[in-house]
Amino acid sequence: MGVETLTFGCRLNAYEGEVMKAEAEKAGLDNAIIINTCAVTAEAVRQARQAVRKARRDHPAARIIVTGCAAQTEARSFGDMAEVDLVIGNADKLKAESYRPMVFGTPLNDKVQVNDIMSVRETAGHLIEGMDGRTRAFVQVQNGCDHRCTFCIIPFGRGPSRSVPMGLVVEQIKKLVGNGYAEVVLTGVDITSYGPDLPGSPTLGKLTQSILRHVPDLPRLRISSIDSIEADPALYEAVGEPRLMPHLHLSLQSGDDLILKRMKRRHLRDDALGVVDKLRSRRPDMVFGADIIAGFPTETDAMFENSRRFIAEAGLTYIHAFPYSPRPGTPAARMPQVGKAIARRRAALLRQAGDSQFAALCRSRLGRLENVLVERNGLGRTEQFIPVRVPGAQAGALLGVSITGMDADGLTGEALPAAA
Repeated sequence: MGVETLTFGCRLNAYEGEVMKAEAEKAGLDNAIIINTCAVTAEAVRQARQAVRKARRDHPAARIIVTGCAAQTEARSFGDMAEVDLVIGNADKLKAESYRPMVFGTPLNDKVQVNDIMSVRETAGHLIEGMDGRTRAFVQVQNGCDHRCTFCIIPFGRGPSRSVPMGLVVEQIKKLVGNGYAEVVLTGVDITSYGPDLPGSPTLGKLTQSILRHVPDLPRLRISSIDSIEADPALYEAVGEPRLMPHLHLSLQSGDDLILKRMKRRHLRDDALGVVDKLRSRRPDMVFGADIIAGFPTETDAMFENSRRFIAEAGLTYIHAFPYSPRPGTPAARMPQVGKAIARRRAALLRQAGDSQFAALCRSRLGRLENVLVERNGLGRTEQFIPVRVPGAQAGALLGVSITGMDADGLTGEALPAAA
């Protein structure tokens, strides 16, 4: 069966899954399943444990290796699972030598091989050929986080913020474009903190401008989730470049000022609205998504309504809303908790508000011509990241599409004839 990877969580994990597969194969590993976990919520950890048990049932002879953020923060609990052969921490999962004990059957003093992530000071730039089964590629530009939001366990899974040098990022993207990728997504844990650990202290905006300048053949560049308060002047300038896609995801978390303070976020409600307005003034067709936590400790109905109203006020169209999940060891876990049923209900209401905004965005595109990157089975994405069904379109094609209709999932359209 070779090496299979099963990835949970963020786009950075998806990128790292490709690196891990390549490094494990380089080490000579075979008949193995690497489960790359997420720790952002208790549910994510539960799903990872479930996946471990299923992998063992389905592949009783395979070696099962667990890594990722949950493996870093809850190493011993995964090591205690009889189904697991090896636990590798985030600091070492991208190194071929970490997998060699499984190749040669080397006896281990402890199957939990997890080091102190907080001592890591560099992030290597790994060159990959592409993303298996995808038409867009993710490129890691940063890892770790220096902030301490009261709800978040991720800094303890990823370590301090550290950046990949600009030259390595550009080299990776050139390689991907040469291999036929039409779209690249910049990923990291806190990518707007990019650069202060590098010579000259570049910023995310400077990196974005460098990519657009030095990789002129790249048709589409996307930036993943940003912390709006860290957006730098060069990023605002870069937003006007047509090859930078008009879609950004905000690490918002709440639309209420008191909750934002209790979360230890570094922005307030009006700050986030100001960033949205400023970006739209540079790029009128810009659309935004956001992460919002429902039922954070002490959140009242009125505080929740501030978050729900923010969705309409900012015109957010892609809402990742989830009920608050206490993570042991974080300050928020010790605050007065909101009931789980209330948190789930509020998360559902936030999603409904987002769905309404998304439907309005789709209606605004009816009858228009959109540039669509086709992914698979005739499904693609517009520049604003709206899903589009284009019957008969070939995966990997970048097409002009006439939008003819919409449904609950997005848009439908017809590909324009290729120019003679």
